[in-house]
Formats: sequence, structure tokens, C-alpha cells
Amino acid sequence: MRILIATDAWHPQVNGVVRSLEAMARAARLQGAQIDFLTPQGFATLPMPSYPEIRLSLISAGMASRRIDRMRPDHIHVATEGPIGLAMRRACLRRGQVFTTSFHTRYPEYISARWPVPESSSYGWLRRFHNGGSGTMVATASIARELEARNFSRLLRWLRGVDHDRFQPRPATLDLPRPVFLYAGRVAVEKNIKAFLLLDLPGSKVVVGDGPARAQLQAKYRGAHFTGVKTSAELAQLYNGADVFVFPSRTDTFGSVLLEAMASGLPIAAYPVPGPLDVVGDSGAGVL
Repeated sequence: MRILIATDAWHPQVNGVVRSLEAMARAARLQGAQIDFLTPQGFATLPMPSYPEIRLSLISAGMASRRIDRMRPDHIHVATEGPIGLAMRRACLRRGQVFTTSFHTRYPEYISARWPVPESSSYGWLRRFHNGGSGTMVATASIARELEARNFSRLLRWLRGVDHDRFQPRPATLDLPRPVFLYAGRVAVEKNIKAFLLLDLPGSKVVVGDGPARAQLQAKYRGAHFTGVKTSAELAQLYNGADVFVFPSRTDTFGSVLLEAMASGLPIAAYPVPGPLDVVGDSGAGVL
């Protein structure tokens, strides 16, 4: 079985999409599958507006089609909706090639947080993008219900897991006043980290990760500890040294860090909603 995966999310990005795809590829190869990735590597790129850490590839449908010709895959999966995903989707439609997609990121909410673009317009575009394939993979039943309400079709469940060899309860300490409240993930406005940093908590607050909002948050909330990006091994040590994992995002589709934190023995402090308030409702509870 030869599988070609087209993704705009790839190294040096550090996020749940990249880690999920890598974990999936490792597991698939153990079962005898041949996995190939079409990524931004090898293409000219431009910085994404408002998020220069993410590079947008300059790629055409013809380039994507030539990759299909070289690999001759049995299946094609379009993992993201960026330039590479668009090019591969267009190439598949032109060739009559079956492909699947996956819904990893709530781009409409992310876009609306930065520019005056209605979420309904962005969701309309995403619906057309994903409904052009033979199925769209989602991580949870709640996301599937939300997308069904928005007329996304042929939704497929793609369960996630965690590396228990790396993420498990181990004795560790952080040289900080306790209790230690830890956030890990992208440091961007859509992650709602400000809600965490505004809380009046004893002990210490730690923010692991990087992103366009880091400089502003670090300058404003000087009492918090910003570590920057950490490797999986370093992150595991931070989980083990913390007392509570805080996840203030209201827009994530899953949050792999939640599984990693729980596998490490950490309790989770998060909003009791899996998505936007106008879709699933809010119980009124706060982060903690």
C-alpha cells in the first residue's frame, strides 16, 4: 500500500498536526505501508500574514500531479487546506483521483480573531474544499456533529493516541514556587492564553511554546515563565514537574497536549466546551 500525504504543516513547525502525521506514518510503516509526504520542503515559500513562522509554499497543481506520477500512490490524503493541500486537491480532481481530507484546525475562528472576516464565509469555503473529497477525517464525535450541522459530508473518525513510553507519570520537580500551572502549545491569540495569565493563582505559571503572541504576552505578564519551544523529551519533563495543565483554548479541534498531560498524570483545567459557544453551548464554567 502506497500512501501520499499532502500537508502544509511540517518541520520546522511544532504543532499537533505535524506530530499526529508523524505518529500515523510510523504506525503505518510498521504495518507495511509506504508513506510519502508532499510538504513545503523543496519549494519556495512566503511568510503567512500575521504568522511569519508559518511558510506558504509556491506550488501548482501541475507540480502536485508530477509527484503523483512519480509515486503512483494507492491513496492520497490531503491533510491541510493551505497551498499544498489546494494544489493536491486540484490535481486529484483534474485526474479523477480519489482522495481524503482531514479537518485539523478551526481556521474560520482563527481568521476572525485577526481580520474582520465572517466565520460563515470561511466555513463555506472549507465546506467546498472538504466535500470535494471522498471523506473528511475528524478527531472527535463533537467535531463531527458540528461539521454535520454546517453541511460537511462523509465525515470519518480518526482517533488519536499518545506515546506512553515518553509521556507517563515520573518523579520530577521544577525549581519554581508551587503549585505549577503549565500551558503548552502555540502562543497565538486564538489559543486564549491571556485568560490563563489573567487568573489570580498561587504558585507559578509556565507557558511552553512559541508564536506571534509570545513577545506581547511575555512583556505584559512578567510574572509568568515563558520557556519557548521544547522537544518532546523536554516537554515530558515539564509535564512531570507541573501540578496542573491549563488549556484555555475554545477553538481547538482536539489538543494532543491534553492526552500527553493526562498520560503524565496531570489534571486538566479547561473550558467545558469542545468548540465555539454558538454551536455547542457553554455551561458557564471558567478555566479553573
